[in-house]
Amino acid sequence: MSGPVTRPADGCVIALDVGGTQIKGGLLGGDGTVLHTERWLTRAGHGPNALIDRILGCADELVALAERADRPPAAAGIVVPGIVDETSGLAVYAANLGWRDVPLPQWLAEHLDLPVAFGHDVRTGGLAEARLGAGRGCADFLFVPVGTGIAAAVVADGRPLTGAHGAAGELGHLVVRPGGEPCRCGGHGCLETVASASAIARRYTRATGEREVTAKEVGHRAAAGEAAATRIWGEAVEALADGLTATVTLINPERIVIGGGLAKAGEALLTPLRAALAARLSFQRPPELVPAELGHEAGCRGAALLAQDLLDSRSLPHSSVQYSLSLAQGGRR
Repeated sequence: MSGPVTRPADGCVIALDVGGTQIKGGLLGGDGTVLHTERWLTRAGHGPNALIDRILGCADELVALAERADRPPAAAGIVVPGIVDETSGLAVYAANLGWRDVPLPQWLAEHLDLPVAFGHDVRTGGLAEARLGAGRGCADFLFVPVGTGIAAAVVADGRPLTGAHGAAGELGHLVVRPGGEPCRCGGHGCLETVASASAIARRYTRATGEREVTAKEVGHRAAAGEAAATRIWGEAVEALADGLTATVTLINPERIVIGGGLAKAGEALLTPLRAALAARLSFQRPPELVPAELGHEAGCRGAALLAQDLLDSRSLPHSSVQYSLSLAQGGRR
Protein backbone atom coordinates (compact mmCIF):
# COMPACT_ATOMS: atom_id res chain seq x y z
CA MET A 1 0.00 0.00 0.00
CA SER A 2 2.91 2.39 -0.57
CA GLY A 3 2.68 3.19 -4.29
CA PRO A 4 0.55 5.58 -6.31
CA VAL A 5 -3.19 5.09 -6.16
CA THR A 6 -5.38 5.14 -9.24
CA ARG A 7 -9.08 5.73 -8.87
CA PRO A 8 -11.09 3.24 -10.97
CA ALA A 9 -13.54 5.00 -13.25
CA ASP A 10 -16.32 2.65 -12.16
CA GLY A 11 -15.28 2.44 -8.49
CA CYS A 12 -16.40 4.31 -5.41
CA VAL A 13 -15.26 5.50 -2.02
CA ILE A 14 -16.51 4.52 1.42
CA ALA A 15 -17.57 7.28 3.81
CA LEU A 16 -18.15 6.93 7.57
CA ASP A 17 -19.31 9.65 9.97
CA VAL A 18 -19.08 8.43 13.58
CA GLY A 19 -21.36 10.23 16.01
CA GLY A 20 -22.32 9.75 19.62
CA THR A 21 -25.67 8.20 18.69
CA GLN A 22 -25.32 7.01 15.12
CA ILE A 23 -22.73 5.98 12.59
CA LYS A 24 -23.66 7.27 9.15
CA GLY A 25 -22.16 5.50 6.19
CA GLY A 26 -22.27 5.73 2.45
CA LEU A 27 -20.84 4.75 -0.90
CA LEU A 28 -20.12 7.61 -3.28
CA GLY A 29 -18.96 7.54 -6.88
CA GLY A 30 -15.92 9.39 -8.12
CA ASP A 31 -18.16 12.21 -9.35
CA GLY A 32 -19.69 12.64 -5.87
CA THR A 33 -22.89 10.77 -6.69
CA VAL A 34 -24.38 9.11 -3.60
CA LEU A 35 -24.76 5.43 -4.46
CA HIS A 36 -25.94 4.13 -1.09
CA THR A 37 -26.45 5.36 2.47
CA GLU A 38 -26.71 3.43 5.71
CA ARG A 39 -27.06 4.11 9.43
CA TRP A 40 -26.16 2.10 12.49
CA LEU A 41 -26.49 2.77 16.21
CA THR A 42 -23.10 3.73 17.63
CA ARG A 43 -23.59 1.88 20.94
CA ALA A 44 -20.78 3.87 22.50
CA GLY A 45 -21.87 2.69 25.94
CA HIS A 46 -20.45 -0.74 25.19
CA GLY A 47 -16.93 0.65 25.51
CA PRO A 48 -14.24 1.97 23.15
CA ASN A 49 -12.97 -1.44 22.06
CA ALA A 50 -16.45 -2.60 21.09
CA LEU A 51 -16.99 0.67 19.23
CA ILE A 52 -13.86 0.20 17.14
CA ASP A 53 -14.99 -3.30 16.24
CA ARG A 54 -18.38 -1.89 15.31
CA ILE A 55 -16.83 0.72 13.02
CA LEU A 56 -14.77 -1.95 11.27
CA GLY A 57 -17.91 -4.05 10.88
CA CYS A 58 -19.82 -1.12 9.35
CA ALA A 59 -16.98 -0.60 6.90
CA ASP A 60 -17.09 -4.29 5.97
CA GLU A 61 -20.81 -3.99 5.21
CA LEU A 62 -20.17 -1.08 2.87
CA VAL A 63 -17.35 -2.95 1.11
CA ALA A 64 -19.66 -5.92 0.57
CA LEU A 65 -22.37 -3.66 -0.87
CA ALA A 66 -19.86 -2.02 -3.21
CA GLU A 67 -18.54 -5.35 -4.44
CA ARG A 68 -22.05 -6.71 -5.04
CA ALA A 69 -22.73 -3.62 -7.15
CA ASP A 70 -19.47 -4.20 -9.06
CA ARG A 71 -18.18 -0.83 -7.83
CA PRO A 72 -15.02 -1.82 -5.90
CA PRO A 73 -14.01 0.79 -3.30
CA ALA A 74 -10.76 2.60 -3.99
CA ALA A 75 -10.45 4.42 -0.64
CA ALA A 76 -12.31 5.26 2.55
CA GLY A 77 -12.88 8.42 4.54
CA ILE A 78 -13.82 8.50 8.21
CA VAL A 79 -14.66 11.47 10.43
CA VAL A 80 -15.15 11.58 14.20
CA PRO A 81 -16.06 14.14 16.87
CA GLY A 82 -13.92 15.54 19.65
CA ILE A 83 -10.29 16.58 19.37
CA VAL A 84 -8.78 15.18 16.18
CA ASP A 85 -5.17 15.31 15.00
CA GLU A 86 -5.43 14.68 11.26
CA THR A 87 -1.67 14.92 10.73
CA SER A 88 -0.77 12.09 13.11
CA GLY A 89 -3.98 10.15 12.43
CA LEU A 90 -5.21 10.18 16.03
CA ALA A 91 -8.66 10.55 17.52
CA VAL A 92 -7.17 12.37 20.50
CA TYR A 93 -10.22 12.68 22.73
CA ALA A 94 -13.97 12.20 22.43
CA ALA A 95 -15.91 12.22 25.69
CA ASN A 96 -19.09 10.77 24.21
CA LEU A 97 -17.19 7.92 22.53
CA GLY A 98 -14.97 7.11 25.49
CA TRP A 99 -11.62 7.04 23.73
CA ARG A 100 -8.24 8.76 23.84
CA ASP A 101 -5.38 8.71 21.33
CA VAL A 102 -6.98 6.11 19.07
CA PRO A 103 -5.12 5.57 15.74
CA LEU A 104 -8.40 4.84 14.00
CA PRO A 105 -7.41 5.51 10.38
CA GLN A 106 -4.40 3.21 10.63
CA TRP A 107 -6.51 0.35 11.93
CA LEU A 108 -9.18 0.92 9.31
CA ALA A 109 -6.60 1.12 6.51
CA GLU A 110 -5.06 -2.20 7.52
CA HIS A 111 -8.45 -3.83 8.03
CA LEU A 112 -9.74 -2.84 4.60
CA ASP A 113 -6.39 -2.82 2.77
CA LEU A 114 -7.38 0.58 1.39
CA PRO A 115 -6.05 4.11 1.75
CA VAL A 116 -7.98 5.95 4.47
CA ALA A 117 -8.52 9.69 4.89
CA PHE A 118 -9.33 10.99 8.35
CA GLY A 119 -10.90 14.14 9.71
CA HIS A 120 -12.97 15.97 12.30
CA ASP A 121 -16.72 15.70 11.76
CA VAL A 122 -17.55 19.40 11.96
CA ARG A 123 -14.51 20.60 10.00
CA THR A 124 -15.26 18.02 7.34
CA GLY A 125 -18.89 19.09 7.30
CA GLY A 126 -17.62 22.60 6.67
CA LEU A 127 -15.56 21.30 3.76
CA ALA A 128 -18.65 19.63 2.30
CA GLU A 129 -20.72 22.81 2.66
CA ALA A 130 -17.87 24.74 1.05
CA ARG A 131 -17.77 22.57 -2.06
CA LEU A 132 -21.30 21.21 -2.32
CA GLY A 133 -23.59 23.26 -0.08
CA ALA A 134 -24.27 26.69 1.37
CA GLY A 135 -20.62 27.76 1.31
CA ARG A 136 -20.25 27.51 -2.46
CA GLY A 137 -18.70 30.60 -3.97
CA CYS A 138 -17.54 31.85 -0.58
CA ALA A 139 -13.86 31.50 0.35
CA ASP A 140 -14.18 32.52 4.00
CA PHE A 141 -17.14 31.45 6.09
CA LEU A 142 -18.15 29.91 9.39
CA PHE A 143 -20.07 26.62 9.51
CA VAL A 144 -21.94 26.31 12.81
CA PRO A 145 -23.88 23.10 13.51
CA VAL A 146 -26.17 23.61 16.51
CA GLY A 147 -27.40 20.33 17.92
CA THR A 148 -26.75 18.38 21.09
CA GLY A 149 -23.62 20.53 21.29
CA ILE A 150 -22.31 23.51 19.36
CA ALA A 151 -19.17 23.59 17.28
CA ALA A 152 -17.84 25.48 14.29
CA ALA A 153 -15.68 25.01 11.26
CA VAL A 154 -13.67 28.09 10.34
CA VAL A 155 -13.29 27.83 6.57
CA ALA A 156 -10.54 30.08 5.22
CA ASP A 157 -9.71 30.17 1.52
CA GLY A 158 -11.94 27.14 1.05
CA ARG A 159 -10.28 24.94 3.70
CA PRO A 160 -11.27 24.36 7.34
CA LEU A 161 -8.66 25.45 9.90
CA THR A 162 -7.48 22.80 12.36
CA GLY A 163 -5.50 24.88 14.85
CA ALA A 164 -2.17 24.05 16.43
CA HIS A 165 -3.55 21.12 18.43
CA GLY A 166 -6.54 20.03 16.36
CA ALA A 167 -9.07 21.94 18.49
CA ALA A 168 -9.99 24.94 16.32
CA GLY A 169 -13.66 25.86 16.19
CA GLU A 170 -14.85 24.97 19.70
CA LEU A 171 -17.44 27.72 19.57
CA GLY A 172 -19.69 25.95 22.06
CA HIS A 173 -17.10 26.48 24.79
CA LEU A 174 -16.82 30.23 24.48
CA VAL A 175 -17.93 31.60 27.84
CA VAL A 176 -20.94 33.81 27.13
CA ARG A 177 -22.48 33.78 30.62
CA PRO A 178 -19.64 34.07 33.18
CA GLY A 179 -20.49 32.19 36.36
CA GLY A 180 -23.35 30.41 34.60
CA GLU A 181 -24.28 26.75 34.46
CA PRO A 182 -21.51 24.15 34.64
CA CYS A 183 -20.47 22.71 31.30
CA ARG A 184 -19.27 19.19 30.55
CA CYS A 185 -15.91 20.72 29.57
CA GLY A 186 -15.34 21.83 33.17
CA GLY A 187 -16.10 25.49 32.58
CA HIS A 188 -19.15 27.54 33.50
CA GLY A 189 -21.44 29.59 31.29
CA CYS A 190 -20.28 28.14 27.97
CA LEU A 191 -22.45 28.79 24.94
CA GLU A 192 -23.49 25.12 24.88
CA THR A 193 -25.09 25.45 28.30
CA VAL A 194 -27.61 27.98 26.96
CA ALA A 195 -28.03 27.64 23.21
CA SER A 196 -27.56 23.98 22.28
CA ALA A 197 -30.62 21.85 21.57
CA SER A 198 -29.99 19.80 24.69
CA ALA A 199 -29.67 22.95 26.82
CA ILE A 200 -32.90 24.43 25.45
CA ALA A 201 -34.81 21.23 26.21
CA ARG A 202 -33.24 20.93 29.67
CA ARG A 203 -33.93 24.54 30.58
CA TYR A 204 -37.54 24.24 29.42
CA THR A 205 -38.08 21.15 31.56
CA ARG A 206 -36.57 22.94 34.54
CA ALA A 207 -38.89 25.92 34.00
CA THR A 208 -42.11 23.99 33.39
CA GLY A 209 -41.65 20.54 34.86
CA GLU A 210 -42.69 19.09 31.50
CA ARG A 211 -40.34 16.37 30.29
CA GLU A 212 -39.45 15.04 26.86
CA VAL A 213 -40.05 18.33 25.06
CA THR A 214 -37.49 18.80 22.29
CA ALA A 215 -35.77 22.06 21.43
CA LYS A 216 -37.66 22.08 18.14
CA GLU A 217 -40.95 21.92 20.04
CA VAL A 218 -39.79 24.71 22.34
CA GLY A 219 -39.21 26.78 19.21
CA HIS A 220 -42.74 26.03 17.98
CA ARG A 221 -44.20 26.97 21.35
CA ALA A 222 -42.20 30.18 21.39
CA ALA A 223 -43.58 31.08 17.96
CA ALA A 224 -47.07 30.46 19.36
CA GLY A 225 -46.38 32.89 22.20
CA GLU A 226 -46.01 30.58 25.18
CA ALA A 227 -44.23 32.58 27.88
CA ALA A 228 -41.71 30.00 29.16
CA ALA A 229 -40.80 28.85 25.66
CA THR A 230 -40.45 32.44 24.44
CA ARG A 231 -38.07 33.30 27.28
CA ILE A 232 -35.90 30.21 26.88
CA TRP A 233 -35.79 30.41 23.08
CA GLY A 234 -34.94 34.10 23.30
CA GLU A 235 -32.14 33.45 25.79
CA ALA A 236 -30.69 30.83 23.45
CA VAL A 237 -30.78 33.22 20.48
CA GLU A 238 -29.16 36.01 22.53
CA ALA A 239 -26.38 33.71 23.75
CA LEU A 240 -25.73 32.41 20.25
CA ALA A 241 -25.56 35.98 18.97
CA ASP A 242 -23.01 36.79 21.69
CA GLY A 243 -20.82 33.87 20.66
CA LEU A 244 -21.09 34.70 16.97
CA THR A 245 -20.30 38.37 17.61
CA ALA A 246 -16.99 37.44 19.21
CA THR A 247 -16.21 35.08 16.35
CA VAL A 248 -17.14 37.59 13.65
CA THR A 249 -14.91 40.19 15.31
CA LEU A 250 -11.96 37.79 15.32
CA ILE A 251 -12.18 36.13 11.92
CA ASN A 252 -14.35 38.42 9.75
CA PRO A 253 -16.26 35.75 7.80
CA GLU A 254 -18.23 36.62 4.69
CA ARG A 255 -20.97 34.16 5.58
CA ILE A 256 -22.24 32.11 8.53
CA VAL A 257 -23.85 28.78 7.68
CA ILE A 258 -26.09 27.46 10.46
CA GLY A 259 -26.58 23.69 10.49
CA GLY A 260 -27.41 20.93 12.94
CA GLY A 261 -30.75 19.87 14.33
CA LEU A 262 -31.70 23.31 15.60
CA ALA A 263 -31.38 24.76 12.09
CA LYS A 264 -34.52 22.81 11.19
CA ALA A 265 -36.42 25.55 13.04
CA GLY A 266 -35.69 27.67 9.95
CA GLU A 267 -36.58 31.34 10.15
CA ALA A 268 -37.89 30.92 13.70
CA LEU A 269 -34.20 30.74 14.59
CA LEU A 270 -32.51 32.63 11.76
CA THR A 271 -34.64 35.78 11.71
CA PRO A 272 -34.16 36.73 15.40
CA LEU A 273 -30.54 35.57 15.24
CA ARG A 274 -29.80 37.89 12.30
CA ALA A 275 -31.37 40.79 14.20
CA ALA A 276 -29.54 40.02 17.45
CA LEU A 277 -26.19 39.68 15.67
CA ALA A 278 -26.64 42.90 13.69
CA ALA A 279 -27.53 44.79 16.89
CA ARG A 280 -24.24 43.74 18.48
CA LEU A 281 -21.95 44.66 15.60
CA SER A 282 -20.54 48.16 15.27
CA PHE A 283 -17.63 48.59 12.85
CA GLN A 284 -17.82 44.95 11.73
CA ARG A 285 -19.61 44.23 8.49
CA PRO A 286 -22.50 41.81 9.24
CA PRO A 287 -21.94 38.47 7.52
CA GLU A 288 -24.65 36.79 5.52
CA LEU A 289 -26.49 34.30 7.76
CA VAL A 290 -27.91 31.29 5.89
CA PRO A 291 -29.10 27.73 6.62
CA ALA A 292 -26.89 24.77 5.75
CA GLU A 293 -27.87 22.81 2.66
CA LEU A 294 -26.51 19.32 3.32
CA GLY A 295 -28.19 18.66 6.68
CA HIS A 296 -27.21 15.42 8.38
CA GLU A 297 -25.33 14.31 5.25
CA ALA A 298 -22.60 16.95 5.63
CA GLY A 299 -20.17 14.80 7.62
CA CYS A 300 -20.55 11.75 5.41
CA ARG A 301 -20.28 13.77 2.19
CA GLY A 302 -17.21 15.45 3.62
CA ALA A 303 -15.64 12.10 4.50
CA ALA A 304 -16.11 11.05 0.87
CA LEU A 305 -14.48 14.27 -0.32
CA LEU A 306 -11.46 13.56 1.91
CA ALA A 307 -11.19 10.07 0.43
CA GLN A 308 -11.44 11.39 -3.12
CA ASP A 309 -8.85 14.07 -2.38
CA LEU A 310 -6.54 11.38 -1.05
CA LEU A 311 -6.86 9.44 -4.29
CA ASP A 312 -6.32 12.55 -6.37
CA SER A 313 -3.09 13.27 -4.50
CA ARG A 314 -1.71 9.98 -5.87
CA SER A 315 0.14 9.19 -2.63
CA LEU A 316 -0.76 7.85 0.78
CA PRO A 317 -0.18 9.70 4.06
CA HIS A 318 2.52 8.12 6.19
CA SER A 319 0.06 7.73 9.05
CA SER A 320 -2.16 5.39 7.03
CA VAL A 321 0.30 2.50 7.19
CA GLN A 322 1.87 2.68 10.61
CA TYR A 323 0.02 -0.22 12.22
CA SER A 324 -0.97 -3.70 11.23
CA LEU A 325 -4.42 -4.86 12.26
CA SER A 326 -3.03 -7.63 14.45
CA LEU A 327 -0.82 -5.22 16.39
CA ALA A 328 -3.65 -2.75 16.72
CA GLN A 329 -6.02 -5.34 18.10
CA GLY A 330 -3.38 -6.65 20.46
CA GLY A 331 -2.74 -3.13 21.74
CA ARG A 332 -6.35 -2.33 22.54
CA ARG A 333 -7.61 -5.53 24.16
